[in-house]
Amino acid sequence: MSTNPSSASQWEAGVEARRPAFVTTHWSVVLAAGGADTTSSRDALARLCQTYWHPLYAYVRRVGHSPHDAQDLTQEFFARLLEKNFLTGADESRGRFRSFLLASLKHFLANEWDKARAQKRGGAQIPISIDLASAETSCQWEPADSTTAEKIFERRWALTLLDGVLRRLREEYVQDGKENLFEQLKPTLTEASRTVRYAEIAVRLDTSEGSVKVAVHRLRQRYREVLRAEIAETVATPAEVEDELRNLFAALSG
Repeated sequence: MSTNPSSASQWEAGVEARRPAFVTTHWSVVLAAGGADTTSSRDALARLCQTYWHPLYAYVRRVGHSPHDAQDLTQEFFARLLEKNFLTGADESRGRFRSFLLASLKHFLANEWDKARAQKRGGAQIPISIDLASAETSCQWEPADSTTAEKIFERRWALTLLDGVLRRLREEYVQDGKENLFEQLKPTLTEASRTVRYAEIAVRLDTSEGSVKVAVHRLRQRYREVLRAEIAETVATPAEVEDELRNLFAALSG
């Protein structure tokens, strides 16, 4: 699979057309609703929540609940968040969505977890995909030391967000007929530039080493753009994006 200036330019044009500006984000839509049960705010909240099932499940497990109880509690929490007037507590002063979400979960666990356990498992009808096996496997990889539940939540949030960025990038490349290019370049996102074996990648792609270096640069640049865009959806103002990026990398290194 060869790369050439023409196809590269076409891909860049497609990326530019898809590049979002920071205008109305999911969290700003939720905040603007001010607790009102509008279709737009519910849809925006549901999309935000989709990213947070694993991090919240990991938190509930860490504070001492069994896998089945944690599943019930997490499921019921999202059911109440999406179906009740839970958003009356959401306001600009709470800032980031994940801060609001974790504070809400703590309140839920402290005051209503016994009611949730009494509910029949799986009874809540909520638009959140649940994969208990995957969530539990993720928890098994967490450090078995004194790491706090809050730190585990932060780490799972960071990892889940990065997974979402990779999926979005892959979809863009597939859409442009460059799935193989993405699969060959994907490992370079976690490798330092000096360790990337451009020549080997060039052989597999039947192109020049220089073309590979250009493609890697473009992929990394697009990765940063998508990462910022994903984070932007969960904060109230553009000014908070940089701070959230620092929090993300701190969560991964902690």
